[in-house]
Amino acid sequence: MGTALVYHEDMTAARLLWDDPECEIECPERLTTALERLQQRGLEQRCLQLAAREASEAELGLVHSPEYVALVRGTQALGTGELQTLSGQYDAVYFHPSTFHCARLAVGAALQLVDAVLAGAVRNGLALVRPPGHHSQRAAANGFCVFNNVAIAAKHAQRQHGLHRILIVDWDVHHGQGIQYIFEDDPSVLYFSWHRYEHGRFWPYLRESDADAVGQGPGLGFTVNLPWNQVGMGNADYVAAFLHVLLPVAFEFNPELVLVSAGFDSAIGDPEGQMQATPECFAHLTQLLQVLAGGRVCAVLEGGYHLESLSQSVCMMVQALLGDPAPPLLGPMVPHGSALESIQSVRVAQAPHWMSLQQQGVAPVLSPSSHSPEGRPSSLLLTGRPEFKAAATQDVAALSSLLDQPRLNPTPPVRTAVALAAPDAALALPSDVLCEEGSAPQEETQAWARPHEALAQDRALTALGKVLYLLDRILDGQVSSGIAVTPACAAAATLDVAIRCGLSHGAQRLLCLAVGQLDRPPDLTDDGRNLWLNIGGKEAAALSMFHVSVPLPGTTGGFLSCVLALVLPLAYSFQPDLVLVALGPAHGLRDPQAALLAALLRGPAGGRVLALVDEESTPQLAVVLARVLHGEAAPSLGPFSMASPEDVQALMQLRGQLEPRWKMLQVASEAGGPGSG
Repeated sequence: MGTALVYHEDMTAARLLWDDPECEIECPERLTTALERLQQRGLEQRCLQLAAREASEAELGLVHSPEYVALVRGTQALGTGELQTLSGQYDAVYFHPSTFHCARLAVGAALQLVDAVLAGAVRNGLALVRPPGHHSQRAAANGFCVFNNVAIAAKHAQRQHGLHRILIVDWDVHHGQGIQYIFEDDPSVLYFSWHRYEHGRFWPYLRESDADAVGQGPGLGFTVNLPWNQVGMGNADYVAAFLHVLLPVAFEFNPELVLVSAGFDSAIGDPEGQMQATPECFAHLTQLLQVLAGGRVCAVLEGGYHLESLSQSVCMMVQALLGDPAPPLLGPMVPHGSALESIQSVRVAQAPHWMSLQQQGVAPVLSPSSHSPEGRPSSLLLTGRPEFKAAATQDVAALSSLLDQPRLNPTPPVRTAVALAAPDAALALPSDVLCEEGSAPQEETQAWARPHEALAQDRALTALGKVLYLLDRILDGQVSSGIAVTPACAAAATLDVAIRCGLSHGAQRLLCLAVGQLDRPPDLTDDGRNLWLNIGGKEAAALSMFHVSVPLPGTTGGFLSCVLALVLPLAYSFQPDLVLVALGPAHGLRDPQAALLAALLRGPAGGRVLALVDEESTPQLAVVLARVLHGEAAPSLGPFSMASPEDVQALMQLRGQLEPRWKMLQVASEAGGPGSG
């Protein structure tokens, strides 16, 4: 099971034939530059390459009217003047004699990708297409879009594959109103879109792009709009939107397939978006989506008009789809105050429809619209998108310097290594997971073990040697992640040594997630270099900003809230170099829960995760962890069940104590006001 890349060079044929500053940015170089960068980085070669086919007119008819399909078909015979006249009847659209062929290829590429993923030929993939599709409506081209590629792919998955729950994630910087209109009354499709909105003053200037547009009729709650009311949103804002809005709702929805309207005009440098999210952020977003739907993620290119930013962001997404670790996010992870307000407005608008938001303490009442009280300026009703601004708001030279820097950390030769107690367990591992036989030098192991009586036994000392060896291999860049089995009697002592060894051997910030009966080492100091988080403690307590304990929630919903609203925001705020996940005696996690934790914690530390597994755990747990750390999808948690009132209260109490220090925990109304400006 690999990653598909669907493409056809004919999609570069359509281009603008007259002068139009608004439309000239949608150019063939968007595809050729992205493909060249994928080839340069060796990513195309690692994918299953599929040549796109043309969609049939019957397939186009899943979404579009016969009259509209006939109109676009007719553009093949028009001259330049006629094409320009027809284009002028639509908002921000141009036609070319090759448009019909290109647009059918774009739809066909999306359908091929869905078919390959749902047939099990590949795990996931990207359709590299143009023209984009998410603005296109039943009988109208709009915003560079001719046919609605992703909407047709969703209808195809329903009709041909019998799917009942499809999640569409639209991270393009413009609202995909075409997709919203098509599915707004359909509870089988959950549509999430974030978009530059500015209280209705940014294209497409629609009232229904605001947070309180949540769908219609049976589709109420299945349209989730997150309007950005300021430019400059960055990595922290995007990750916070996933943790506090999209993922809670998506886990409750439990999709069978994830479709991504992958527009990269929401990345740094793009003249349309004027946002600040770096290419690496899209690797993190992709990785977060891969814990849904058994990893069945189909991404389809939408916008993206800064060629370097677009191509690097595409590479980051493909890297994540291939299972590579996401590079760490640089810079402080502090969401903007405007972002927090938008996120909270969505949570309030959606709370009546989703238990996952209600159990986080969001009052299930509709909020006043974030739409500007004076309404949309009437002059905007007749205008198109703002003209292309070459410099946007960034300094061009500084931006070019930033994007010219290597965006990939050197990939470790070994993605995942394991030290297992039972050699026969290795038979269930992926072929390229390394079964590590090495051990740290005996003198070094004995020196680390000396303060701990529990490590005096030969069996515990041998296990410690393997842990230290794996730890050194991770810290020196030879291995990305590792799993080691430890004796139950020595679990706490082994963890203590691993923390101290990690901090002394190069980790600047170490996150330790201890699950079960494991106490924090008594002389570990709150020096800002280590963050201790215990799941399975007797009570919820923040003994300091770096020492947090929470009971293990007893339901699926409670566990998800703990992970999405506490563990991951803490981890992304702390920005560790290394994550230790210790599953101690009586840890209480089911295998799918442990796997989800490990999969999600790959992100904050750039994939550097060492999992220590108590030998009394289920025999297959180490294998499951190895698979997810290797980039495979985590097993399903099963049906969603509401968190208990006690778990809800414990989580809210902890968040209130920790929010002043760890800003990714914040949501505007819960934080007592906006965050950074």
